[in-house]
Amino acid sequence: MNASELVTAVRAYFLDLQETICRALESEDGTGNFSKEPVVAPNGGLAQPRVLADGRHIEKAAVQFTHSIGDALPPAATERNPHLAGSPFQAVAISLIVHPQNPFAPTTHMNLRFFVVDAEEPAWYFGGGYDLTPYYAYEDDVVHWHQTAAAACGAHYPALKAKCDEYFFLRHRQECRGVGGVFFDDWTEGGFDSSLEFVKSVGDSFLPAYLPILSKRKSEPYSEAQRDFQLYRRGRYAEFNLAIDRGTKYGLQSGRRVESVLASLPPLVKWVYNYQAEPGSREAELTEYFLKPRDWLAE
Repeated sequence: MNASELVTAVRAYFLDLQETICRALESEDGTGNFSKEPVVAPNGGLAQPRVLADGRHIEKAAVQFTHSIGDALPPAATERNPHLAGSPFQAVAISLIVHPQNPFAPTTHMNLRFFVVDAEEPAWYFGGGYDLTPYYAYEDDVVHWHQTAAAACGAHYPALKAKCDEYFFLRHRQECRGVGGVFFDDWTEGGFDSSLEFVKSVGDSFLPAYLPILSKRKSEPYSEAQRDFQLYRRGRYAEFNLAIDRGTKYGLQSGRRVESVLASLPPLVKWVYNYQAEPGSREAELTEYFLKPRDWLAE
């Protein structure tokens, strides 16, 4: 297949996945609705950001689709593949974030992406994954999350879980961003058809991984102090996205609409100088136990 045929297959799946996830999150929230702002580029590209704000249970969610066509990939997309720099390309991606209102319901993120360099023999690869960022963590939620990811990824799960732990790490804090998930780059395993089926397995597993947790935790009673702790911990999320995340860098370097690139940031956040959790508290448990790489599926 040529580059356009490859893109057509990926684009159709990502657009369908965007619609499926938006409908499911609207249903789970009960009152919120996603905006829809399709922007068609003159060269045939498409940006379709969708945002839900101020729902009953979801404070903010963004499910973004992009199809970019350009003369050269941005540096953030070629730092591991310098041989692809300077060539015409197409990129298709879906990226999402969910920031629930309730401190007991975790934030989550997923992105799936496909790059192809136009040539007589197209060079292409997939990337992506998903991860979970709790504020008040429950071990059964974390185990369910990883069980679902493992079922979706099969024998690849241990390696992709380790890569997720490595990537979503704030080195300036020496702290994991959350409890991990799966993450992969430069994926061409088994050829295009096989790789696309793998990406579909990951994408289709997101809702079964996340919705049961959100449904279970979204209505739990919480205090003002627990809400403050959630906002404090959201600061770590903002730090990662602004200082480390390659997706944010790619979006800014590629000239995408800034509102869409930064839609993943939490709506409210706070930084507390020299915060110290009370020993033995749920707040201390988060960093002392949950935010450390571990085998969540070990018996």
